[in-house]
Amino acid sequence: MSCHWFLAITLVFFVVAIRARLDDDDHEEKPDTIYLVVVRGEPLAATSWRPQDEQLQNASSSFLHKTAKISRAARQHDRILRRTARPGAFYRKLYGFHHAVNGFAVHTTATHAARLRAAREVAAVEEDSGTVLMTTYTPRMLGLPDGVWRRRRDGSGDGRFFENDGEGVVVGVVDTGVDPTHPSFAYVPRRRSRRKRRRRRKTCPVDVCSVGPRFPRGSCNGKIVAARYFAAGALAAALPLDASRDLSPFDVDGHGSHVASIAVGNRGVPVTMGGAMFGFASGMAPVYKAIYPAGGTMADLISAIDQATQDNVDVLVLSIGPDARPTSKVTFVSMLDIALLFAARAGVFVVQAAGNRGPAGSSVVSYSPWVTTVAAGTTGRSYTAHLVLGNGRRISGLGLSAPTPGADCHLQFRLVAAKDIAGVERADECQDATALRRRADVFRGSIVICSFSSGFYNGTSTLTAIVDTAKTLDFAGFVLVAGAQYGDFVAQPLPFSVPGVMVPRVADADAIWSYYAAHTSYAGDDATVFSATAEIAEGRMAAFTAAPAVARYSSRGPDVVDMASTPADVLKPDILAPGDQIWAAWSGANEPILAGERFAIMSGTSMAAPHAAGVAALVRQRHPSWPPSAVASALSTTASTHDARGIPIVSDNVAGAVRRRPATPFDYGAGFINPAGALDPGLVFAPVFDDYIGFLCSLPQLNADDVRATTGTACPSPELDSPADLNLPSITVSALRGSISVRRTVTNVANNTEIYLCAVLPPAGVAVDVRPEWFEIAPGEKQEMVVELEATWPASGEFSFGEIVLTGSLDHLARLPLSVRPVATSTNMNE
Repeated sequence: MSCHWFLAITLVFFVVAIRARLDDDDHEEKPDTIYLVVVRGEPLAATSWRPQDEQLQNASSSFLHKTAKISRAARQHDRILRRTARPGAFYRKLYGFHHAVNGFAVHTTATHAARLRAAREVAAVEEDSGTVLMTTYTPRMLGLPDGVWRRRRDGSGDGRFFENDGEGVVVGVVDTGVDPTHPSFAYVPRRRSRRKRRRRRKTCPVDVCSVGPRFPRGSCNGKIVAARYFAAGALAAALPLDASRDLSPFDVDGHGSHVASIAVGNRGVPVTMGGAMFGFASGMAPVYKAIYPAGGTMADLISAIDQATQDNVDVLVLSIGPDARPTSKVTFVSMLDIALLFAARAGVFVVQAAGNRGPAGSSVVSYSPWVTTVAAGTTGRSYTAHLVLGNGRRISGLGLSAPTPGADCHLQFRLVAAKDIAGVERADECQDATALRRRADVFRGSIVICSFSSGFYNGTSTLTAIVDTAKTLDFAGFVLVAGAQYGDFVAQPLPFSVPGVMVPRVADADAIWSYYAAHTSYAGDDATVFSATAEIAEGRMAAFTAAPAVARYSSRGPDVVDMASTPADVLKPDILAPGDQIWAAWSGANEPILAGERFAIMSGTSMAAPHAAGVAALVRQRHPSWPPSAVASALSTTASTHDARGIPIVSDNVAGAVRRRPATPFDYGAGFINPAGALDPGLVFAPVFDDYIGFLCSLPQLNADDVRATTGTACPSPELDSPADLNLPSITVSALRGSISVRRTVTNVANNTEIYLCAVLPPAGVAVDVRPEWFEIAPGEKQEMVVELEATWPASGEFSFGEIVLTGSLDHLARLPLSVRPVATSTNMNE
């Protein structure tokens, strides 16, 4: 590295969980479930967020008070457990939560859980539903190298030198771990002034580095400053953990290293895979980092969040989350969402992946307005392999492999289907060379069609086995095609040491089979003449198109407030960031096809969230006094709704982007993230903790007692007139009956007085009036705005979209998305 940057982050290891299996002789009713228990009363994070310098000045005086409060809360939790358990009953308290939420996780029986629900001190009990896992090109796509990563002030160097943006910012990533030996996480110290060294010591979180298998002492360095793992939930749920590799912060899966390197990996690390060079990888902020790994129990996840809050991280990345809606009465008051509410109150900016259940509506799995939910967009760079049939048709697929020999001359090879000549069960999946050896003469030098069928569907068949079979029998190449019985499958560009291509769409597979059938002769059930031919084209060359577009799999809005799918007055997702085909670090040992590789290309909102986190780290470093809501506002109001050509962003609705439609805020939130704009937004909409409580109190599904029980906080007075009055950088009205007035308050965070003019693009069927139409606002000053919304067409019951644009006289511009659903005023109308 020619220049080194500094960002302190905390790492926590988090592992996946499954259902428990305990010996029946422990008790006649065995503890088979993990329950999350919220206790009445505020957690330690209830102390309002203050700028870091003030926190440091008061740190020593508050330490003893916090320690005493934790001890009292722990004793209370233990008393509740003992009092509610039957005599002689077995249970295990897994965690006590004190910082982001007041509660605990316990492995116990359904009977004990029912008694806990009835306890007067208990606000809620949830069954642990588990959690799931949800770059060379993207930094330049976002304009970071030349626009945000600033040049050295002394002008030295050859253009490769940048300032150390991100210094002093703490980023935590909750994921599957980290590989401390990966070059993306290498620490190369640089000389810093004495003043900067003092700041480093003051802002670093608690330096805790859990050691264990493949994570020895010394793994934590100036890049990984702390590393933890949380496995109590996984162990209680009887996950078959491998103690020789799992019980440490080391990343066996690969997902955590990938996510972490996107957010804060070293800049300029060469990316190689399968012996080919694919460019240079960089994190979204030129920073040092550590990571919080995550997995499959909500107990472990919340414990990681609780620890991150205690460690005073500035930005927290959640590229994992629930796989379904919470069972709580309201989505916003699940234990996870309450923990994130108090994390935000403690000053933590939380970024959460939207989920990968798109393009279905209301598929987001991140709900709350105090969390920034990130959708996945394309980067404009894609790796597409092709199978070229003898009739000239090119079938698109995926595979980072060399072409079949003679591709430059369009040399064709015999095309053979494994299912036609093997004569043994499941030979069509090309998993066993022995089963295919009977007709080795046919396979030799041929391109072989292998089928995605039951073995791939249930995980017992692998691409590695296909490659091994191809080598053993000397295939010219292979093609793995989707099967109609199992539908389209999801695939990433993977390296193949023999020419190969995956065709994940059934429609494309049908075209291959149709051509093949027309050129193959049969004697009974046996194929005897193979006249079909094909070639495999180069699959390692990137193609570039206009971007971004919303990826098909990215989860969509509208946000929902309950299990009945009632739309919420909150826009989700919040923002769009690069998430499709992202190169980043890899360490996983569980994917044989990537064995020995240090980089991988992956897609998902898991990849989009750390992009947004890296940008948020830059904003927090530039504006350390801003609360998390101001950072979220800056990202939102400056986002772009147009692609690189200036054309409105579109949404992929079909695999392979065969059909696209204009995207809406339910696809991309406020738009595509704009780092340069976020650093200087001019205006921010910044709700505080009491505003969030007021929002909860305004929900018709909750009453004041519900809110007090789950948050430990009384409803403010006066209350919000409507949930839509929460001071967000967007306006969502899920049920407009006639007309409504919505209020917003902006704060000038720029250095100069500025005049703003308000313009409106109204949603279809809705009249919008903004007062005042213009205003002058000084630095630090606030301005209230009133937005009148009135339905002008007969109620459709469908959302329509628009925006309010605030244009400043000093070139600042703030956009507020409008999402409005007019509904009939009749109570008989089914909404």
